[in-house]
Amino acid sequence: MTKLSANTPLIHPDGQIKNTSFGAYCEIGRFSRILNSSFEDYSYCDQFSDITNTTVGKFANIAAMTRIGPTDHPMQNASLHHFLYRSSAYWDDATDDDAFFEARHARRTIIGPDTWIGHGAIIKPDVTIGAGAVIASGAVVTKDVAPYMIMAGLPATPLRPRFPAAIAERLQALAWWDWSHDLLRTALPDFRSLTVEAFLEKYHG
Repeated sequence: MTKLSANTPLIHPDGQIKNTSFGAYCEIGRFSRILNSSFEDYSYCDQFSDITNTTVGKFANIAAMTRIGPTDHPMQNASLHHFLYRSSAYWDDATDDDAFFEARHARRTIIGPDTWIGHGAIIKPDVTIGAGAVIASGAVVTKDVAPYMIMAGLPATPLRPRFPAAIAERLQALAWWDWSHDLLRTALPDFRSLTVEAFLEKYHG
């Protein structure tokens, strides 16, 4: 695996990145399109991801061919078509509908820390995925997801909690995703070997 950088995201070839910020140790897979978004520290997406108007939390794991914050069309109008709001592409004397784009950009999707978005999942605008949640491959998420919940289906519904409520609450209180890079390295053997209960006992008391 290519070594990641604290200063510069690893962006693989043939992607489209626009108006997006990156924290430390981020990676963007090949052929991905990332627009009007932010990636916090240690987050990554695999190839062919399409992410728009989204805040991606720390340590988020986003699989290939996912669609997050997909844009929508004006269903209340007589037509759904681009010519309504990308008008300058069709007529020399017409301007684009800036208000439409501003409203679209304001519909923010939030991906919490240490989440796993499975292959081919779709997460709609205005949805928040809680910390530690898992979205199954192919799921279509239309509503907010509780922390540490596993979601599956179309539309996605809760499958089961990843951990009991008390464990999930303690993990959120610990917020290990805010630890320094050096502390994460020190704790790496414990991340690998301890059960979640033992890890919490050692680091959260």
